[in-house]
Amino acid sequence: MQKTLGLLAGAALTPSVWAGAYQDADWAKQACDAWNKSETLTGELGGDWAANNGGRGYKVIRLYRDKCGPDSAVQLTISAKDGKAMCTYGGKPTDEKLSDDMDYLMHATYDDWQCMGRSDWGCGAMGAMMTGKLKFEGPKGEAMSVMGPFNSFLQLMDDIPGDPSQCPN
Repeated sequence: MQKTLGLLAGAALTPSVWAGAYQDADWAKQACDAWNKSETLTGELGGDWAANNGGRGYKVIRLYRDKCGPDSAVQLTISAKDGKAMCTYGGKPTDEKLSDDMDYLMHATYDDWQCMGRSDWGCGAMGAMMTGKLKFEGPKGEAMSVMGPFNSFLQLMDDIPGDPSQCPN
């Protein structure tokens, strides 16, 4: 009996049980923190990619699950700082209109986000774009020029837990 209670208590503390909705504002904050811990994202995107920010000093990436629709999107704001691409905000979208020249809006099904996060066959950055698993608006040529770091970004989709049965508020 005590062993069963111990197992149940341990299961109740797993991240998937305590996590909010997948791709909600808290999830975006965790993705922002994970971005900043990635040498690939901060370093390899710190040059021309981060500099393509229209002079405002940052780029915007918005993400959502198809099931939940564009009103459920979350945002990562990536700022050029000391030659690095640093995530300076993760949460609900700001009121700012996205620019097709420098900002990104990405969406996919939950299953496709997870496939991209695991880099399963056909789900790496290039495969996801070519097969339509990842739908996005933004500078496609720029995205194609940073496939390695973009793949690292997509791997965050599987690293951060969240409940796929609920949509973000």
